[in-house]
Amino acid sequence: MKKTKLVTRLLAALIAVSSLPCLATGTVQQDNVVYDLGGWQQAVAEGSLGIIDPKISKARVWLEGQAREDNSFRNVYQGMARVAMGYQLTDRATIWAGYTYLPGFPVNYSGANTHFPKYVGQQDVWPAFRYILPTDYGTFTFRTMVEANFLPGNNNEVRYRPRQMLRFLHPFEFEPRLSLITWNETFLIANTTAHGGQSGFNQNRAFIGAGWTFNKNFRFEGGYMNQYIEGAHYSSTSYDHNLIMTSLYINF
Repeated sequence: MKKTKLVTRLLAALIAVSSLPCLATGTVQQDNVVYDLGGWQQAVAEGSLGIIDPKISKARVWLEGQAREDNSFRNVYQGMARVAMGYQLTDRATIWAGYTYLPGFPVNYSGANTHFPKYVGQQDVWPAFRYILPTDYGTFTFRTMVEANFLPGNNNEVRYRPRQMLRFLHPFEFEPRLSLITWNETFLIANTTAHGGQSGFNQNRAFIGAGWTFNKNFRFEGGYMNQYIEGAHYSSTSYDHNLIMTSLYINF
């Protein structure tokens, strides 16, 4: 009973913290916020290069692909391909260096911006640090990433965007393959650029859902994600996306 109460409190605290950036910023930008429904699908594969040679078992590879829909699922507004190489410092800590490509096809909801792009191709390079903390109540994952964003039309300026994720996974006692999953990730802009937005808060993503572990190699997750983006798509309009998110994780 005590364990259940503690898990509930941790979950409530994480959800409350995740909503603060959205509420604080959304109140200010209330007249310029577009609310929308959509979905995200992702597949993530991660594993050790020890399958090639045991001598490099601490080296890791991370491959990821995403499709993202908005406008009530009528528009595929962005894709994402990510690849990274990592090194496992300990059983819990891993460092990464990676590359992300994001082709975007944004929808102009307001119609006010005559220079609204039909296609945006963003490229990122980044280091990251991940720490996994197993406890009696579940597993916490902390991930820190600092992106260098190369944006079209940004006058050859590089936007730097740190992002911080906190994730919690709690297997249910009655069925350990079924887990409660919640996470929050906050993005900040470190420097003001022509088309990369003002420095400060950029966006927040908060997720709550469930996961099913088929075996040590495959896990499926599904649930609700709220994504709040301030000044998205190089305009003054902010977006509050309500998303159905599904994920397939592959470990090797």
